[in-house]
This record gives sequence, C-alpha cells and structure tokens, in this order.
Amino acid sequence: MLEKIESNEILDRLPAHLQQFIKPQNYADYNAINQAVWRYVMRKNVDYLSRVAHDSYLSGLKQTGISIDSIPNMYGMNRILKEIGWAAVAVDGFIPPSAFMEFQAYNVLVIASDIRQLEHIEYTPAPDIIHEGAGHAPIIANPEYAEYLRRFGEIGCKAISSGKDYEMYEAIRHLSIIKEAEDTPEEEIKKAEEKVDYLQNNMGEQSEMAQIRNLHWWTVEYGLIGTPEHPKIYGAGLLSSIGESAWCMTDKVKKIPYTIEAAQQEFDITKPQPQLYITPDFAHLSLVLEEFANTMALRRGGLEGIQKLIDSKGLGTIELSTGIQLSGDFTRVIEHQGKPIYIQTNGKTALSYREKELVGHGSLNHPKGFGSPVGKLKGINLAIEDMSPRDLRAYDIYEGEKITLEFEGGVVVTGEIINVTRNLQGKIILISLKDCTVSYKEEILFKPEWGNYDMAIGKEIISAFSGPADPLSFDLITHTPSSTTIKSKKTAEREELESLYQAVRNIRNGENTKFSLQAAFDILKKHHSSDWLLSVEIFELAVDSDQRLAKEVKEYLDALKGKRPEISHLIDGGMELINQNLVINRDA
Repeated sequence: MLEKIESNEILDRLPAHLQQFIKPQNYADYNAINQAVWRYVMRKNVDYLSRVAHDSYLSGLKQTGISIDSIPNMYGMNRILKEIGWAAVAVDGFIPPSAFMEFQAYNVLVIASDIRQLEHIEYTPAPDIIHEGAGHAPIIANPEYAEYLRRFGEIGCKAISSGKDYEMYEAIRHLSIIKEAEDTPEEEIKKAEEKVDYLQNNMGEQSEMAQIRNLHWWTVEYGLIGTPEHPKIYGAGLLSSIGESAWCMTDKVKKIPYTIEAAQQEFDITKPQPQLYITPDFAHLSLVLEEFANTMALRRGGLEGIQKLIDSKGLGTIELSTGIQLSGDFTRVIEHQGKPIYIQTNGKTALSYREKELVGHGSLNHPKGFGSPVGKLKGINLAIEDMSPRDLRAYDIYEGEKITLEFEGGVVVTGEIINVTRNLQGKIILISLKDCTVSYKEEILFKPEWGNYDMAIGKEIISAFSGPADPLSFDLITHTPSSTTIKSKKTAEREELESLYQAVRNIRNGENTKFSLQAAFDILKKHHSSDWLLSVEIFELAVDSDQRLAKEVKEYLDALKGKRPEISHLIDGGMELINQNLVINRDA
C-alpha cells in the first residue's frame, strides 16, 4: 500500500500487517461543503478552545501545520509531523483496537480521512478527519503527551481480547457508519443500536483489551487535565466536538480524579459522556498506564496468562523464563498446584527468541500445533535452564543420550536427544528428541510416529500477550471489514449546492467564479432552502462589501432559525464569530 502514497522514514518501518489498513487520502474527493464544515468547526473550536483547552492545543495547531480554513493534506502534515518524530496515515473509519494501538507504538497517527456530514457538524460517532486531524494531531506536539501515546500503543497492542471484543468492534463500526450516512432508515439505526446495547450488557468479564480501551477513551479521547474546579481539555473527542467541548465544562458532567479505576468504566460512543476523568498532569497518565500494565498477562504470565489466551480463541504468545516465545492458538493447559505444567496449541505455531523466529521452527515446521511441559524436573531443585554443562552431563541431558525426564506435576518425556538450542547467554531454550513419547498420567500427549519432538525449556511462563512474537511468522494480511464507509450520494441538486459552496469559497480566496455572492444567495434561497451554513459564509463576506445583501441574508437566517429551531444555535455560533472579527478589525 505504501507505494500508492507518499511515504517517509517513519511509515517505512510499518510492518505489512499494519500497512493493509492504509488507504490514500484522495484529497480531491473533498468538496466545498466538506471544506466549509471543516472551516466552521475549526473556527468555532479554536475560538472556544483557546479558553478551555490545554495550552498545548493551540501551539500544536501551529506546529503541526493544521489550517483553520482548509482540510489538511496528510502528506503536507507528514512533512511537519516528521519534525516531532511522528507520521499520519489515512484509514477507512474504525480499525480494530489492537491495530490502532500498534500504529501508535510506531509513532503513527491513524486518521479516518472521511469528514462528517453537515447534518452532524457538532458530533459524529464515526471517526473523521476533524476528530483525528484537529483532535489528536495538535496535542502530540507536547513531547510528554506524545510519549504517553506511544507507550500506550506499545502496551495496548499486547492486551488480550475476548471473542466478544471483535464482535463489539464490528457492531460499533457498523453503527457509526450508518448513523453518519445519509438517508439511513431510523429502523436500521435502531436495530444497530439495540445490537450494541445488547453486546455491552452481555460482554461477561472485561478482557484486558476492553479495560485498556476504557483507559484510552477516558484519556486520549475524552480526557481533562487540571483540577475538578479548573479543568482543561486535552482529549481528541472533546477537542473535535463543538457540542461536547462546551457540554463537558458544565456541572451536568461529573468530574472524577483519574485512577486505574477508570479501566472498569465502560462508555457509549453514541451519547454525551455523563462523567469524565481529570488527570493533574500528563505524567500522571503514564503512572496509571504502568499500574495497569502490571496487572496484564504481559507482565504476570503464569496460569492466569495462558488461560486468558485460551479464552481469547485468537493468536497469542507466551514467553518462558529462558526467553523462548511460543506463538499460536493456545487450546489447552494442564495445571498442578496452581501452576501450568503443560501447554498446547492447535494449528500453525512458531517459536521465537527476542521477537525473531528461530530458524527451522516457523509455522511450516509446526503446522498442526505444539505442546511442551513447563517447570522443573521432579526431585531436582535445579531447573534445566540453570544447569551448568557439568550438571547437564550428570543428568544425561546431552546430545545422543536416551533419557526420561519427569517434570513436577507428572508430565513425562522419554526419547533420544538429537540436539539442544541455546540462547545468547548459553542457556538451553529448546531440546529436540526422536523416538519420543510424552505422557501425563494415562494420557499420551505425543507419540514417536508423529516425528521429532521439540521441547521448549523454561521453569515458568513469564509473559503472555496478544499476537505473534515475530509478525513475519504468520500471514496477518487478513483484514476484511464487514462494512465500509458510505459516501454521499451524488444528485443534480447536491452538485448544484456544491458548486455554490465552491463559488463562495473562490470569492473568499480572491479567485474567479461564475457566480456573484448575490447570485449564489438567490439560487440558494430558491433551491436549497434548508441549508444554513452557506448563508452564514455569504453573510461573512457581504458584511464588509455589500451591506444591503448582508441585511437580506441576516433576515433570511433569522427566519430559518424559526423554521428549523434545532439549528438556530449553530447559526448563532457562526454569526457570533463574524461579529467578533468585525469588532477586532474595527479596533485594529
């Protein structure tokens, strides 16, 4: 995919399984209505957020090169973002949470390149370029916050999901798409909302991914900073929403000090948030993240970790105390006294060390699964990995020797050692045997006729996490979303309205146009009487150049507010900005 877009050193580091989500921005697809929506939201936000956002927001807008008047070109953004060690890519709406976070780990912002419809100018549940470009991008110019975001991605992409997490992702993605699309029947939206509600109420115990997604929501998306009495906004969802950025500052929204307890607080993307969390500073975010990471299987391993991978029914990895990593779909663990003593995968499995596949131990070598004992030998206080060469010789753990190894808990391995594999410190991490039988009580776990047996060495599982140790071990180019974003319908009426918006935009930019402001307004009144934003833009230009037209437009907008009271506050918001600029210009 990268050959189709302008790349740079940061994007070049992205693995293929992330590149599959990237699409060209196709800047030419943005029409003049899209540009007007961007301009209105940005002007409103910058005016309001200059008073309530964290100081990094406004300075970040300048530093990242994001214009108030035009939708940002991502390739231009990338040239500037590179200066702060980041990059941006375009994607189609929501992508799986693990992929989203892994992009962050590579210092890459994921930007949904679509833009909300005028009808949803205040808020859309679907990710769009206003949310991503105007929300996320400016704040990463703060180095402390940028490192939190990178670290969050690094830890978050290792979080283990449940089978229901992906179902929830698909349901939310579908709901966000149809709610943003034009002319979606209310019954279809209601059905999709009911599915999301049902899943939210029937998720069972929250997975690691669900919990860290909650932390992401309450910080990166909807975070406040400061004190409950004097909060400032830094979360991208608030920075990009005209409605919620004002709503969150009222007493109707409960302000809670940010702690690890936020991991248990679920959210609804379709509604304003009833509570928000406040961090005293960006450093506190990292402290809570590390506190949560200490609860994850990534750092705890053990029986709990392997059981999480089994329950996830997805590709995962365990790391043993020697550093050897086993990646595959884990299906079974035999336990003894609360400890795992044997683990089993089903299907393609790969063995790695330090995130690099061991030669001869990829999924082609282990296509049907892998099983291995874990722990110490029975009656021997010294683990195999801690044995010196003299110890290994004394216990006949040596190439060419026929041995019987009985592990604590009852797993027995009998066979002839072919060879051993050591790590850089000289510790054995893998023993290969022939004519091998592996048993547990009366059960045969491996038979000689199945071929050579590879036994991973480690006295304990020190880590368990989602995904493979080495991404190159598996074919991860498999993303096929169940739904795609829906583009606006092209009709003769719509195309005429777009041409009117373009004419007014050209006049503002001093470019030639076939329409005068008066002609554009006359056509607008006659054929597009429900549109309000273009009238505001015409008023802005006319107020300095054509007082008669400005008066006519003002009267028209006042009448429109009476016909459409639901948009009266949007018209008032636009007019207030124009009047503020008039005062500033007259005082200058």
